[in-house]
Amino acid sequence: MTPSELGALLRAAPPRAGATRVIAFDGRSGSGKSTLARALRDELGAPLLSMEDLYGGWNGLENGIDLLVSEVFEPLAAGRTALVPRYDWIARTWAAPVELAPPGLLVIEGVGAGARRAAAYVSVLVWLDATEPTRKKRALGRDGDVYLPHWNDWAVQEKRMLERERTSQRADVVLDTEAPPT
Repeated sequence: MTPSELGALLRAAPPRAGATRVIAFDGRSGSGKSTLARALRDELGAPLLSMEDLYGGWNGLENGIDLLVSEVFEPLAAGRTALVPRYDWIARTWAAPVELAPPGLLVIEGVGAGARRAAAYVSVLVWLDATEPTRKKRALGRDGDVYLPHWNDWAVQEKRMLERERTSQRADVVLDTEAPPT
């Protein structure tokens, strides 16, 4: 499915975070969420929020989901500006939040973006899938030595959360990203 087709799907969906239509890209690390989300952001001219800003470190997957709901979705649903938390991975501390006035369209990407507690605010949920060797190669190719020592621990968090959430089974769209687009 192309960014243009995903954009049309989002525009046709009802807003579920106040007046904001949200498309969430979820999937295991290295499945291609960031790449597709950036392409859609460019297609729509919409803000893009990355779950990586919300995790708060390598053990923060669940915390990131909680912050997505409490600090982003709840304010937007109430018609208020969200103060989006931003974790500084280099300094290993929280940076100043970024203001996000309620947009008409919002793109979110990252593991946990489609968790059940966030689902009430998501207009379109997209699941991206690829094999573990492909995902690992992509993730380590992108983040290299920074990610390598954390790959296994992060994978355990992902597995535990995704088994509980069954995000891929609830997705509106499932995309196999194993082969690069032609």
